[in-house]
Amino acid sequence: MDDATPAFLVDSHCHLDFPDFGDELDAVVARAGEAGVAYMVTISTHLSRFERVKAVAERFDNVFCTVGIHPHQAATEPLTTPEQLADLASHPKVVGIGETGLDFYYEHSPRDVQQTQFRAHIQAARATGLPLIVHTRDADDDTLRVMDEEYREGGPFPGLIHCFSSGRAVAEKAMEMGLYISVSGIVTFKTADDLRATVKDVPLDRLLVETDSPYLAPVPQRGRRNEPAFTALTAAKVAELKGVPAEDLARRTSENFFTLFAKAARAVRNLG
Repeated sequence: MDDATPAFLVDSHCHLDFPDFGDELDAVVARAGEAGVAYMVTISTHLSRFERVKAVAERFDNVFCTVGIHPHQAATEPLTTPEQLADLASHPKVVGIGETGLDFYYEHSPRDVQQTQFRAHIQAARATGLPLIVHTRDADDDTLRVMDEEYREGGPFPGLIHCFSSGRAVAEKAMEMGLYISVSGIVTFKTADDLRATVKDVPLDRLLVETDSPYLAPVPQRGRRNEPAFTALTAAKVAELKGVPAEDLARRTSENFFTLFAKAARAVRNLG
């Protein structure tokens, strides 16, 4: 992708199967395109709802999906194995594993169960070569410990820290392991000075952008339901922080997306 390539954005993390979008889904995807968001990844949080996630991706040529279990659901969803996840990930529209990780803020699932599930997802990402989508909240030390142990014991795996809101040390350690940093609308929030300082120093070749919609709408849409079209607002803030034109930020983050999500890149080439 070079300067002659038309600039577009990718929302690397949204939840289009959630009831918040209801009957508006066609309009939501259309508005994304009008805002310059050419592709979206709708993220799995429950294996029991995976068919709904997959159906959304099958419905739209420019929407991909993942397969996995959010840490909130680690105790209530069937225990996954790397093989089970890898089998489901063979579907042509599945381009990632997760979201997975650790959440000790709400602790909807016991910590040991979260960690067991997290390791299964890491192993599936390694086996399939599909990127791991990592969620971490109030669990940064344990998240890094699990990833580091898996990295050292089993070898590297592709992935990203989604909705990044952690400190500089987490970003640096994740990037040491080859992971990318995905930035959400939190970067626009008034109270996010520390996050902005960290994002400013993340190399352009490791950045992605996302909405995590329907949550975390960026300023000036904060308080509304978020949607993929608002990726453009987050990207504009990141471009400002990095001191680059918005078009360049769009090209770089989209290039990064297709480097990491190589299966999506192949699908787009086949469509073309």
